[in-house]
Amino acid sequence: MKERPESDAIEVQVVDTLQPDSGDGAPVEEQVSTLRLVATLAVAGALAGLLIVLVNLHTKPIIDEYKAEQLKLAIYEVLPGVSRYRTLYQVDGALSAEVPAGAKATDFRQAYVGYDDAGQMKGVAVSRGESGFQDIVQVIFGFEPDSGVLLGMKVLDSKETPGLGDKIFKDQDFVDQFFARPQTPLAAIKAGSGKGAPGEIDAITGATISSKVVVSIINNGIAEWRPILEKGIPEEAQ
Repeated sequence: MKERPESDAIEVQVVDTLQPDSGDGAPVEEQVSTLRLVATLAVAGALAGLLIVLVNLHTKPIIDEYKAEQLKLAIYEVLPGVSRYRTLYQVDGALSAEVPAGAKATDFRQAYVGYDDAGQMKGVAVSRGESGFQDIVQVIFGFEPDSGVLLGMKVLDSKETPGLGDKIFKDQDFVDQFFARPQTPLAAIKAGSGKGAPGEIDAITGATISSKVVVSIINNGIAEWRPILEKGIPEEAQ
């Protein structure tokens, strides 16, 4: 079989029939305006930003309400036996029932004073956060200001390692220790090595750092708040 001479090679040219003809048989390339492209991206970005804002405006009140309800439940949990509580604010190193005029309550540290049915103060709850193994661990705890006895503890927020660090709120045996009225300051010890001293807390095996963080948060929190509480708790308005 003879090979086809190169001169006989068939050349195929594909022409986009949808493109306008330049007149000489060659298709015309459509030029995309840079200004048009930028404008399109700007409009898309603006719409996306507006959507995010609208979603945030809709969901923020719902999220804030949920957080407030969870905080309320946590306060009652770490102050066993209280029937009500009131919120006080740390203003200029002392407790105040109100924040200064024009200020926002969220700008001030808060303490929650719990009372029983007879109106007797049972304890104070405060929240505090410190760096854990992964991220900030936020804890709320209740204690007796005069004696320093711990009444309870609850982890409000934690991103500690699943299966290990998250045991600080999933391991009930660990959590129960903080409700057994231990004397502060607390001391995190290796599980089973305790000598019966007041304030001993058995750390979680495999999550020693996270366990010690919880103990540190409570110790530092009480050390910070006791001098402020000793200045006096404002009387309730009649």
